[in-house]
Amino acid sequence: MADAARRRMTPEEFFAWQEHQDEPFELVDGVPVPKHRMMTRASVQHDRVTVNIITLGNQLRGSRCRPTTDDVSLRTSITTIRRPDVTIECGEMVYNTYEAREPHLVVEVASPSTFGVDQTLKLEEYKRHPTLRCILLIETVAPVALLYRRDGVEWRPERIEGLDAVIDLPEIGARLALADVYYDLTFPEPVTDAMR
Repeated sequence: MADAARRRMTPEEFFAWQEHQDEPFELVDGVPVPKHRMMTRASVQHDRVTVNIITLGNQLRGSRCRPTTDDVSLRTSITTIRRPDVTIECGEMVYNTYEAREPHLVVEVASPSTFGVDQTLKLEEYKRHPTLRCILLIETVAPVALLYRRDGVEWRPERIEGLDAVIDLPEIGARLALADVYYDLTFPEPVTDAMR
């Protein structure tokens, strides 16, 4: 397995190889990379936020859109395949496939160890995907989200923060309240001048 993970693969070779692995991999410039190596394992906060976002699927019932987990891949180039934490797919259901065909929204739940990669490398890769309309980066250490929305050929960033904030997503016909995203999580009190 170690030798196979070091050699370059086509996406088709990668998907065939991934079927026999015990952990999820991403294909980065043709080379398989364990997804969890990049994030040093998911924290409870990361898992809770991801599960809370997946419940967005309740708003999408009856539409062509549905959420998928990181079991479904997203091809960002001819040599790179990513596994967003959550993808909202808005096309015909295609069975027996490993990748999203018509994603409109991807969500990366950032941990401190992955935020830099999520906000730079992956963000630029996702922006090139022709059907994506929104890219959402969610922090786990504070109630803060960064939303990148496609506006023609441009991507417009929006910063959303605070548990009272709501993210409108007309691109998929849904709204995402940060209170729901961060349900059952607590954050440390910010240090103020009076507390120092």
